[in-house]
Amino acid sequence: MTEDSLRRQTPDELLAEIELEERRRRRGQLKVFLGYAGGVGKSYQMLDEGRRRLERGEDVVVCALQHEYPPGIQAIVDRMEIIPTLKTGDAESIDVEAVVRRQPQVTLIDGLAYDNPPGSPNAHRWQDVEQLLDAGISVITTVNVQYLEGLQDEIERITGNRAPFIIPKIFLETSADEIALVDSPPAESLWHGMIDRSTLLAEKLKLSRLRELALLAAAAVVDRQLEGYLRSHGGTEQTWGVHERIMVCVTPKSDATQMLESGRRNADRFQGEFFAVYVAASSGTGQKILEQNLEVARKLGAAVEVLNGKDAAQAILLFAMERGITQIFVGHSSAPYNVWNRLRGDLVDRLIRSAEGIDVVVYPQ
Repeated sequence: MTEDSLRRQTPDELLAEIELEERRRRRGQLKVFLGYAGGVGKSYQMLDEGRRRLERGEDVVVCALQHEYPPGIQAIVDRMEIIPTLKTGDAESIDVEAVVRRQPQVTLIDGLAYDNPPGSPNAHRWQDVEQLLDAGISVITTVNVQYLEGLQDEIERITGNRAPFIIPKIFLETSADEIALVDSPPAESLWHGMIDRSTLLAEKLKLSRLRELALLAAAAVVDRQLEGYLRSHGGTEQTWGVHERIMVCVTPKSDATQMLESGRRNADRFQGEFFAVYVAASSGTGQKILEQNLEVARKLGAAVEVLNGKDAAQAILLFAMERGITQIFVGHSSAPYNVWNRLRGDLVDRLIRSAEGIDVVVYPQ
């Protein structure tokens, strides 16, 4: 199998991409201002962009706001057309039907991460946004990194608090056309009352870590956008983006626990995806070791994949290309080559030679 054939898409994959492209043409555009903490200026940047679009002649309305704003931001809000929210007791939700009837070009939603009151057509605000996008209305919105799926445990370790709402990771990766990281320093009011220098330093260290998570989350969305752009424009020469995807190759021949733990740490460090793969063989030799390796992989949260193919290196490379793997972890035995290895080449050597653009990390076993 040649390298070109490894990258060729199936008819079903091509059809799925065509359907996705058609859907995107009909849908509105989604822009997200992502912040790493409160007070960094997400609301101002979103509303100021709405103001500029309004002045350029676009039809812009506001359909969800925070309860209070500083005078400078409120002055922008006062110039906007506002579609009132629906009230259910103390809770509010977007009046999606009213917005769709009004059919503006752009709507502003300050605060993507909210659950709607019981009895609402949609349980979550991000589902309201999907409905507006499907109606051809573009949305500009704001969200803090603490609400993104998959980051709750880490953010709770950093801040001691767990977000009450969650936005699915897949929503941003598939729906966001643009993500703008708001990287301004927090408002000075955030530090009021922190007289103790050690307390102030600890809070700034927390914010530094939250900022890093926001950068990684934004990179993941950009990565998905890059992949989609390359596919839709016939790009096959480069399928890797900026988001880390770690793949550990396990076998029935040796304990892969240390290699799997190292792969997990790398995935966590970069908020990347984590895979464990095994190339199926007809022989049942070492089945107990294999099952132990796969059990460790599952406990570590890896997506476990069983690959099929007579040529292990080729099966691994095909999977890596399809999934945009950035790092391959593979074990290497110090045992001497047998005759077959001399003829066809060692698996590790073949991966290193052929995995162009992918880092191959070799563990002695």
